Amino acid sequence: MTNKRERSEEDGKEMEADYEEGKTTESDAEMEEENSKEKTKTGNSQTDFSTELLAQYYSRLFPFEMLHEWLSYNPDACNPKAKANSTKTKSKTFTHREFSFTIEPFPGEEIYIRYQSFKDQADLTNAVLKRNPRKIDIGAVFSHPPKDHKAIQGMAKFAPCQRELVFDVDLTDYDGVRRCGCDGANICHKCWKMMGMAMKVMDQGLREDFGFDNIAWFYSGRRGIHAWVCDESARQLSDAGRSAVASYFEVNLGTDKDKNVGIHTPLHPTLSRAHKILEPMFIRDIIPEGKHGILAEEEKWTELLETLPQGAMTVKDKLLKKWSKDYSTAAEKWDELKRYLNILIGKSTDKKVKQNKGINAKDKEEVELWPVATVFRYTYPRLDINVSKMQNHLLKSPFCVHPKTGRVCVPIDCSNVDDFDPFNVPTLGQLMKELDGYDGEDVTNEWEKTSLKESFGKFQKDFLLPMWKDLKRAEKEEAEKMAAVTGDF
Repeated sequence: MTNKRERSEEDGKEMEADYEEGKTTESDAEMEEENSKEKTKTGNSQTDFSTELLAQYYSRLFPFEMLHEWLSYNPDACNPKAKANSTKTKSKTFTHREFSFTIEPFPGEEIYIRYQSFKDQADLTNAVLKRNPRKIDIGAVFSHPPKDHKAIQGMAKFAPCQRELVFDVDLTDYDGVRRCGCDGANICHKCWKMMGMAMKVMDQGLREDFGFDNIAWFYSGRRGIHAWVCDESARQLSDAGRSAVASYFEVNLGTDKDKNVGIHTPLHPTLSRAHKILEPMFIRDIIPEGKHGILAEEEKWTELLETLPQGAMTVKDKLLKKWSKDYSTAAEKWDELKRYLNILIGKSTDKKVKQNKGINAKDKEEVELWPVATVFRYTYPRLDINVSKMQNHLLKSPFCVHPKTGRVCVPIDCSNVDDFDPFNVPTLGQLMKELDGYDGEDVTNEWEKTSLKESFGKFQKDFLLPMWKDLKRAEKEEAEKMAAVTGDF
């Protein structure tokens, strides 16, 4: 087990000499054990990640300029001429930002260095190249530069001022409903679809219900996704406000022992919208044969029917008998199951099944909600809500590399999430081969010579540029308001 210790930046400096001598990978035995656990799921090997490959990635491919411009929130960043004359890139939104590094000075020992901050892009770049961190985390913008936090008297004076609203969804939290054979850190194409479902629900809710526009999604590098909501209104949210937004999306999805899902009739509009998004994907990616198969074989559909409310046991008995003799598809079974339930509660005029007019109100509500609850149990976002609640919570930096897979934490286009394949995300070994084999025209950034070009370039075009234009427009409107107040037109 890796031994982790947390240190401040000052403490971390004491380790630099040892770290420079300790740039080695995990022991052969540890690496072989890790490979045997994951090779069928992630393709991880020593050729995908090593300390040496990571150092090359930082020195040649890591988009320091892109990260710096983003976290500076400089409205002139979309205009190269204005940017050259702008001082906003040195604003407190960057210089007061907390970064943390996880370094491995010796094999098997990780040191977690918090409260680092940097005066500019060059300062950040130099620190990363010097320490070659296995992981970079990003935190809040503080009242003072985090590196000076020990000199600030009292935590009341050293406090977070702003931070993106962030969300973390991890497939480990779906272990109770994954029927593809994966659990823990293992993933496959079948269960990865659940991340696309979560992303679509969250993205639409954040945009339509809260009015946020500048939302960036990233692959975590292994088994999950992260969202960064970067609108100023989101960055200025208090901890209470963040908790309220996160709780808005939270639904009690039940457990293995308690299958009850915490929803009620009438459905809240956001849950009704989520159900419309999720049910088609539930039918396509959860119930069929070759997927999670919960309506594709008798053992699994029996397990599902056992979760019906007590008031619908007659439906269970009839369908178990019927399905044991027919060859209907999973989608047809789902439609038939819902039809039987609607007849049971009097929502259908179909005469094929006798209605139970004596069903009480409580049972009727449970039966009516069961199809929605079942869709939600398998598909609704399972948030690590603690990540979202507090300004000073750290989250892995976009564009860094997951050491267990060697894959880059690339941006994900939410509008095209169904086509995103985590197994096609480039690894460090692949990227270095692409650099060595490049034989094209000169480019501005070395990452343009690799398979990172599409995702990094799309992030610039579809996220950063629109965000910078929004910032510029807001700056202009604020200037006009001030001019109206002072009469300085």
